[in-house]
Amino acid sequence: MHHAILRSLRALLLATAFLANASAMAAPQEELNKSLARRVYEEGLNQGIFTVPYTEDFVGHAGSGTFTREAGMREARGWRQAFPDLRMHVDLILAENDLVAVRWTATGTNTGTGNGLPATGKPVKVTGQATFRFVDGRIAEEWATGDTIGIMRQLGLLSKTAAPPLKAAHQ
Repeated sequence: MHHAILRSLRALLLATAFLANASAMAAPQEELNKSLARRVYEEGLNQGIFTVPYTEDFVGHAGSGTFTREAGMREARGWRQAFPDLRMHVDLILAENDLVAVRWTATGTNTGTGNGLPATGKPVKVTGQATFRFVDGRIAEEWATGDTIGIMRQLGLLSKTAAPPLKAAHQ
């Protein structure tokens, strides 16, 4: 019985060592992926330097639609045009395997035109989230959400109160 307990303990120690080693091997890739995701905000949106690598078959998801890398870059440049002093702050960044989740806060003053917005001169503060999927150190997929209605309201382009519900035609 004593030998059986020792064998069980030895097996448990080996399994623990294996799992710790596998986790340590995954950690450097997760850290690299986090640094690339952070660059999307700190270099791309803050500075207009768009050098983060994407896969050729990248697909972005926003709302109920999808977008290409080119369309995403156009939109990012449009935000920088509409808000020349745009500042993106990464509030939280988490990684697991090939996924990186980012919660961000953006601030800026709408002194330019871009993405269909007129220059209003008004400041905005908005939050959002994105999840990136990486393949071989490149962004392969992105799921993005942001408070577009909040931006429109802060710019005075959308009423701060919702319209009353429409009455049914049969009443």
